[in-house]
Amino acid sequence: MAEIELIMPKMGESVAEATIIKWLKEEGDTIEAEESVLEIATDKVDSEVPAPEDGVLIKKLFNEDDVVQVGQVIAIIQTEGGAAAAPSAPASEAPAQETSSAPAAAQEAEKMVANGVATAAIEIPRSANGKFFSPLVRSIAKEENVSLGELENLNGSGSEGRVTKADILAYVENRGSAPAAAPSAPAPAAKSAPAAAPAAKSAPAPKPAAPVSIGANDEIIEMDRMRKMIADHMVMSKHTSPHVTSFVEADVTNLVNWRNKVKGEFLKREGEKITFTPLIIEALVKAIKDFPMINVSVDGTNIIKRGNINIGMAAALPSGNLIVPVIKNADNYNLVGLTKQVNDLARRARENKLSPDEISGGTYTLTNVGTFGNVLGTPIINQPQVAIMAAGAIIKKPAVVETPEGDMIAIRHKMFLSHSYDHRVVDGALGGMFVRRVADYLEQFDPNREF
Repeated sequence: MAEIELIMPKMGESVAEATIIKWLKEEGDTIEAEESVLEIATDKVDSEVPAPEDGVLIKKLFNEDDVVQVGQVIAIIQTEGGAAAAPSAPASEAPAQETSSAPAAAQEAEKMVANGVATAAIEIPRSANGKFFSPLVRSIAKEENVSLGELENLNGSGSEGRVTKADILAYVENRGSAPAAAPSAPAPAAKSAPAAAPAAKSAPAPKPAAPVSIGANDEIIEMDRMRKMIADHMVMSKHTSPHVTSFVEADVTNLVNWRNKVKGEFLKREGEKITFTPLIIEALVKAIKDFPMINVSVDGTNIIKRGNINIGMAAALPSGNLIVPVIKNADNYNLVGLTKQVNDLARRARENKLSPDEISGGTYTLTNVGTFGNVLGTPIINQPQVAIMAAGAIIKKPAVVETPEGDMIAIRHKMFLSHSYDHRVVDGALGGMFVRRVADYLEQFDPNREF
């Protein structure tokens, strides 16, 4: 008999962890290769983890609702064979959001975790007082002599207040030579490390200023899992990026008239309805090529200039929640291709049939608030991107039109574009010029073009 490890798989770029939502097999159950063992959920999509080989599930290492890092062992499967298999290499050595430079002790801890060793020797438990500590965090704590009491008092910036690698490294850096607090005395630990959680290093989730009163006629509705994740992601984005928003009103009369003219023929020839979304994405792609520093991410003090243009498109779900499928390499598609991509992803998003890879890897996001009749919005950046655009409702308005005979008042189709961007790396000039360029492409739309 041999034992193999079932690893939390890598589920796309920037996806660092997943929540176990349901075990499909119990300890002692026989499993066939490629048979699903458990259901997991990433930021916004559910998936299943299959067994790599035939065998028997002999140990589950996590419970339902536990948050597990990519690359961690989640279960042990016993298979037919000789000597025990070597520990599987993690799919990802460390979470994507925890890749900032680390001191030697932290780098060594990462290597130990990546090689599947040392975690058993760490005295700090995996969880305490409702807090979960990843193997990497526990390894760094052991190397830096950080006690359990100190960890429990450290405000985490991760999901549900979890302590991340960046949090503990910031704590160690600011702790200096102050003595570590004993586990039995957590209060002094908080006093001995006043810089444990400065706002710039570790941003805890905001707490309400006062308890929320509940009236006799009020109804309490618990957030579902997806809503909790969306809330965490939005708060994290606001804490991470200083948001600035620029607005431009675009005259899209030519575009509207062209779509009205060709939509019947387009549906007949391509079998797809053409909406305004692919037309706006087409303009976005052109503008990104003109201003490639919009298509970036921030990693500490480094700017990562993205080589691919992957456009996320926010889509509302029947449940009222939100999901952002991604069109990978959007610049490789013509208008017909973009239309089919938009319609396919939107349809499968509503049917909950997207794979984890299809909602990851975005480099810029579009949200169409005009779908709900909103004229403009101030969208929140979808981390780790640095910008997002909202397209408002297209409304007929009287406007001044310049003609060879002079200025005239005419009925025009107008749309507001709202561009939110990360002021750490995108200044007002770049952010403003970019949204203006998108508007220019929409306004200069050729009414005689073929599709």
